[in-house]
Amino acid sequence: MLSSFYHSCLSLAALSATCAQLQTAQSFSPTPFRLHKQRRMATPRPLPLPPLRSSSPSPSSSADVVASAEEQQRPEQPPPSEDAIIRIKPKAMSRLLELKRKRDVSESEPLILRMGVRNGGCSGLSYVMDFSTSEDINDDDEVDTYEEEGIRCVVDAKSVLYLYGLELDYSDDLIGGGFKFFNPNAEESCGCGSSFGV
Repeated sequence: MLSSFYHSCLSLAALSATCAQLQTAQSFSPTPFRLHKQRRMATPRPLPLPPLRSSSPSPSSSADVVASAEEQQRPEQPPPSEDAIIRIKPKAMSRLLELKRKRDVSESEPLILRMGVRNGGCSGLSYVMDFSTSEDINDDDEVDTYEEEGIRCVVDAKSVLYLYGLELDYSDDLIGGGFKFFNPNAEESCGCGSSFGV
């Protein structure tokens, strides 16, 4: 009998503790969630411009201006002719001459570099470059002659519109190295650099 009385006291104590917790929970009113005010950012003010220089520069600065103007006027490589279709940069030219020597073409025989475009590639058109002999030149081909290096560049009539103004360069980087085409006529080009779209 004593044990049943003890158990009922324990249950009664547990029940009263639960009731006390419920009353505390009901009387508890949490503070409402407050939104932080958004801070407005100040609009940036334009920075003041530096004062203009006087119109009479010092003698040392005028010499610097003349020297920098001369450097800007010097071309990187003289163009082969006024109306050249393709401009070959010095690194690309040296690589082409190296490839010519590897193909056992005699130094006296001019290297014919045939360039063109064909359908295909990531962007719709891709560049085609190959060596050929003078016997492979057709009547409607355009020929640029680089006399100092002994190289002639031949472009077929269909490709002239796509390649006019092209700059051919070469990069010897380990990743992404090779011939690089800089085409002003390309509206888009892929990452590989050998395909373009107009």
